[in-house]
Amino acid sequence: MSVRKRVHPPRALTIAGSDSGGGAGIQADLKTFAALGVHGMSAITSITAQNTFEVRGIQDVTPEIVGLQIDAVAQDIGVDAAKTGMLSSSDIVRVVAEKVKTYGFPLVVDPVMIAKSGARLLREDAISTLVGELIPLATVVTPNRMEAEVLSGIKISTLDDAKRAAKKIIEEHHPKVVVIKGGHISGDESTDVVFDGREYRTYSAPRIPEDEGCTHGTGCSFSAAITAFIAWGNSEFEAIRRAKEFVTGAIRYSYKIGRGHCPVNPIHYLEKDAERYRVVASLYRALEKLNANASVSVKLVPESRTNVVMSLPAWYVLGESEIAGFPGRLTVVENRIVHYSPPEFGIQDSMVRLLYEAISLDWRARAAMNIAYSSEFVEKAEKMGFKVFTFDWKGKRAEEGVRESLPLKKASEALGGRLPDFIAEVGCFGREEQILVFDESAESVVEKVLKVAKQL
Repeated sequence: MSVRKRVHPPRALTIAGSDSGGGAGIQADLKTFAALGVHGMSAITSITAQNTFEVRGIQDVTPEIVGLQIDAVAQDIGVDAAKTGMLSSSDIVRVVAEKVKTYGFPLVVDPVMIAKSGARLLREDAISTLVGELIPLATVVTPNRMEAEVLSGIKISTLDDAKRAAKKIIEEHHPKVVVIKGGHISGDESTDVVFDGREYRTYSAPRIPEDEGCTHGTGCSFSAAITAFIAWGNSEFEAIRRAKEFVTGAIRYSYKIGRGHCPVNPIHYLEKDAERYRVVASLYRALEKLNANASVSVKLVPESRTNVVMSLPAWYVLGESEIAGFPGRLTVVENRIVHYSPPEFGIQDSMVRLLYEAISLDWRARAAMNIAYSSEFVEKAEKMGFKVFTFDWKGKRAEEGVRESLPLKKASEALGGRLPDFIAEVGCFGREEQILVFDESAESVVEKVLKVAKQL
């Protein structure tokens, strides 16, 4: 039997509600499980009709079906760790508690009570059942400030308050570990308080402003990440620490979607590194295309040399460090275009700065290249149907900080928020005239250039 048939990743189960908007609930949990390399399974407790700003309706799944879902996966696939989210009724809570006792898997309880939009997700009469029957079975319980106040009866305004509340939750409700999340506790940092009955630990992360990150599904992704790390064999403290780092990235690298509370992005953990690889691979393929057509491409390299640069997807671009190019640029040696060094992210190059500005104007423009100016090239590109914008620097004051990006801004304004295929810069003072090329990838930028150049 092959190794592939004998091994499998850890198995994690989410017992929670469905969020039709995809930002929280089982949707967020399963994304998190996948990102962290565990096999994700689900037992749906409720179906919600919700989006980023409201919950329009809730339909509970019958307790019997909830239990059967847990039985189905536990008896066949197995469960290395599980988590709960929305458990709206006492009957559902009781069924889940019974199954946890039956199968004995580690359990992370996210005591979800209120949705981000303000809708109640846990009925009042179910709180006592959650506290009395499920939380005592929890390996980790993960209340936010408001939920911790309900569970402890202590008003929480400071970290010391959170420590007192954590102690009371452990003493009265008996989970193994409690982590009170710091997202709703004031301070420059978001600090979580963790207590296991013997030791306090705090885990802090920079507080990300609302206009720079999304928070819908934060609690779901955090508890799912703890579950995944426990399934991998991490201790509770280590699982919580790593989950804190994970969810901070999910907030930071989220994307704006919807009209309300936009969702976190659990997939960042996988996708960001994968995209870095794709960017570097695209840059190498772009260079190969240039050299496969060297008789044409070498004529396009200006005296200041050329560079091909490419960024990660726009929602991952927080600065120039998310843009890669060739350090030292590309130059011509013996009728070939050569690079001094492999592609790197965060290099110091005017093309990197230009692309960073370009992305803020048109998120589709992920790659760029500069080539030598030629009026014949511009005319041919226009005849071939490409969008070309010519910017004449003559008579314009090159103010500090806008010199490089001004042509991009003017081109974007002229085209209603889109960037053209080519921006021709003429009338430059103290540097070469050039043509800037934009497209979705390094390869497509080069292909566009070659398509025109071959017709000259």
